[in-house]
Amino acid sequence: MENNKTPEQPDVFAEQKKKNNIVFPIILAAVILIGGFFGYRTYSFSQTHEETDDAQIASNMSPVISKISGYVAEVKVKDNQFVKKGDTLIILDNRDQKMALESALAALGTARSNVSTAQASTAAASRNINSANAAITTANAQIEAAKVNVWKTTQDLNRYANLVKDHTITQQQYETALAAKQSADRQLQVLIDQRNQAAQQTGIVTSQTAASSEQIGVASSVAKQREVDVENAKLNLSYTIITAPEDGYVSKIPTQKGQFLQAGSQLFSLVRDNSLWIIANYKETQISKMVEGQKVDVEIDAFPDHKFEGVVSSFSPATGSSFSILPPDNASGNFVKVVQRLPVRIDFVKLDPTVAKKLRAGMNVKTTVNLK
Repeated sequence: MENNKTPEQPDVFAEQKKKNNIVFPIILAAVILIGGFFGYRTYSFSQTHEETDDAQIASNMSPVISKISGYVAEVKVKDNQFVKKGDTLIILDNRDQKMALESALAALGTARSNVSTAQASTAAASRNINSANAAITTANAQIEAAKVNVWKTTQDLNRYANLVKDHTITQQQYETALAAKQSADRQLQVLIDQRNQAAQQTGIVTSQTAASSEQIGVASSVAKQREVDVENAKLNLSYTIITAPEDGYVSKIPTQKGQFLQAGSQLFSLVRDNSLWIIANYKETQISKMVEGQKVDVEIDAFPDHKFEGVVSSFSPATGSSFSILPPDNASGNFVKVVQRLPVRIDFVKLDPTVAKKLRAGMNVKTTVNLK
């Protein structure tokens, strides 16, 4: 029995070795074919597409800023709350602003009273001018009458002087005519002095009227300034109520009741829900064939089973490193060449509103640009 089994064993080993020699080349060939297929497919895909996973969803963010300094009296919203444009977000303590408004209103009242006083003074001065002019006119008429009286008494005195020489009249009659002449001269001089005084008074009143008119201008300017102060006080009072500049979602609110806010300080942000796009940071070696309007396949990590479509909208005017706080200065020495990335804006196409409500700024995205 041992002689019968011994010659059969070499045949079994030979067949097994023959099978192994045939399987290995088949497996190797299959691996080469599959690898070549996927390699060619990857190469062909890379010639017509550019992709990157250095991309995020972006959105418009409106900063909520306090325009005045003050203490927080009340916070009307919570983290992540949706608000409409004009909704009240924060209320500041407005007691100082109310007092400033009352002070401005009081100053405005005083300024308007000064305007009225200046106008009344000007009107009174104008009436005095008219009175003075009337007095001058009356004085001129009286002067003309006095001149006639002087002429008459002069003529009478001359006649009486001739008559007294001939002793036709008495000395007393002559002296009476002389007294009448001297009285007429004095009356004329008094009237002339009165007219000159009235003219001088008219000049003074005219100057006062001009000064009063200037006071009206000054008082009116002060009143306008006080009106501006009132409007400014009203504006500052309105700033004590901080409202939403746009529709959107409120971010985390670090502001608390009783906190003091500096004017111009940013309190938090308001993320608009109706403006979403993608910022994809492509390498500078990838953008040579990219142009605006090319279609983009979008994959969002948060929704792996949902396909999104996009389109290349625009290219950044500079690389991302150029906008950093400390941009690289290669001229300073120790130059190391680093491939730069250029932000590319990609807009969504036919974005599902249901899904859009769940998208948030900063979500990771993978984009593939079709270069065809």
